[in-house]
Amino acid sequence: NMVATEITERATPLVRRIRESRPDTSILLVEDRTYANTRFFPAKGERHRTSRAALRTAWHELTEQGVDHIHYLDGDGLLPHDGEATVDSSHPTDLGMVAYADAYEAAIRPILRQA
Repeated sequence: NMVATEITERATPLVRRIRESRPDTSILLVEDRTYANTRFFPAKGERHRTSRAALRTAWHELTEQGVDHIHYLDGDGLLPHDGEATVDSSHPTDLGMVAYADAYEAAIRPILRQA
């Protein structure tokens, strides 16, 4: 639920803090899900674009600085775009939670294999 300025301020310090105490722990940065009604509210789409860009920039900067074991999960694939995955365009239904679980499993399984 953070906007781009908050992500820019907080993402890198958070990863560095985790790295200080757990240097070998894998970290998965995850974008926010796409609101189901984004196509009707362009400002929501812009919020996604800017917040995701901020998180992706932090991820790129961290990896370029040599931070290891840091992974990324794109938010656009977290929920299906059929309108059935949320109760209010934001909060997931049971089907939405299954979609979340599937997306996270697909991202985490290869990370665990590397560990």
